[in-house]
Amino acid sequence: EKGTIYGGESNLARGLDNIMRLYSPEIIGVLTTCLAETIGEDVKQICGRYLQDREKADFPLVTVATPGYGGSHSEGYFLALKEIIASLAEPGRKHSKINVIVPNLSPADLREIKRIFDLMQVEYILCPDISETMDMPFVRPYQKIPVGGTHIKDIKSMGNAAATIQMGLTVDEKISPGHYLKKTFDIPLYTLPIPMGIKATDRLLEILSELSGHTIPGSLRQERGRLLDGMIDSHKYNAQGRCVVFGEPELAYAVTSVCLENGLVPALIATGTRSDQLNQLLQEKWQEDPDELCLLQEADFVSIRSAFREKGINLAIGHSDGRFLTEREDIPLVRIGYPIHDRIGGQRILSVGYSGTIQFLDRITNTLLENKQQHYRADMYQRYFA
Repeated sequence: EKGTIYGGESNLARGLDNIMRLYSPEIIGVLTTCLAETIGEDVKQICGRYLQDREKADFPLVTVATPGYGGSHSEGYFLALKEIIASLAEPGRKHSKINVIVPNLSPADLREIKRIFDLMQVEYILCPDISETMDMPFVRPYQKIPVGGTHIKDIKSMGNAAATIQMGLTVDEKISPGHYLKKTFDIPLYTLPIPMGIKATDRLLEILSELSGHTIPGSLRQERGRLLDGMIDSHKYNAQGRCVVFGEPELAYAVTSVCLENGLVPALIATGTRSDQLNQLLQEKWQEDPDELCLLQEADFVSIRSAFREKGINLAIGHSDGRFLTEREDIPLVRIGYPIHDRIGGQRILSVGYSGTIQFLDRITNTLLENKQQHYRADMYQRYFA
C-alpha cells in the first residue's frame, strides 16, 4: 500500500543492490509492472538516480516499459530488443559484420541460423543469441549466469555494421530495432520473414550472397534438394489437412507460408496481437480468393474454438496452450513456438532453414497420418453404417 502511494523507488534500489551483489552482472534490464505504469513511475529517471548514488554512471541499466495492458508478448519482445540496442549502440568505425535481429525462436533454430551464416562465410552479430544460454550444457561448478549470448561490445558496435537483416515482416516500425538502426545510424535494412520453407530460405541466402559476394555452397543446395524431395513425398498426405495456425504474428506468417507451399490448407489463422502488417501480408497470399482468408487478431482460445468448428479443421499448429484444442475438440497439435511447457525438449525443436523445414513438415505429416490411423474405423462406421 505504501508503494502504491509513494512509489517503489526504494524497493527497486534494494533489488538492484541484491542483483549486483549476487550475480556481478555486466548489464541489467528493468521491466515495469502494471502498477508502476499506472501510477506514473519514471523508472528511467529512478534508475539514473540509482547509478548516480552508487557511482556507477557508466553501467548499462536498460529500462523497458512493460505495463501488461499495453500490448502483447511479441510486441514487448521487439520493444525490449530496441531499447537494449538504443541504450548500447554507439557511432564509431565502420565494420563488415551484419546485424541479424531475430524473433522469438528456439535455441535449435538459432544454432541453425548461425550455421547457415557460417557456411555462407558471413560475419554477423546475432541479437538476441539464446542458442547457448537457454540450452546450455551441464557444467560444474554451477554458473549463475550461463556463458554465451550476444556480447555487449558487439551490441555497441551494431551502429557501425554493413547492414541489418531483421526477421520481422510483421513488426511495427515504432518497436523495430532494425528501423531504429537505419534511422539513427543510416544502416541499410533488409526485412525478411523467418527462413522457413523454400521461398523464405531462398530469399535469406540470396541476400547473404548479395551482401557477401559468396556463392551458396553445395551443402546447402543439397539440403534444399532433400527438402524438395520430402515435399513431394508428403504432399499427398498434407493435402488432406485443414489446420488452425496460432501464435505470435511473425511465426504465424511463417507457418502459414510453409503450409501453403505444401498443400496444407490454413483454414484459420489466429494471433493474440493486432498486426496490420500481418493482415496485409496474408491478403496478398489470398488475393485470388480473399473470402477464404480467416484471420483472428487479438484472439484467445475461446474465439478460436467458436470459429473453427465450421471449417473442417483436423490439425492445430502452435504452442503448448493449444493442447486445450486436443482435449476439448479432439484436434491433434503440432508444437512450435513459445511456450512449449508440456513436453520435454522444446529448446531442441528445429524448424528453420531447409533442414528445419523438412523436420517441421515431417512432424505435420506424421501427425496427420497418426490421427487418420487412430480414427479411420470410427469415421468409416459413422459414414457408412451409423
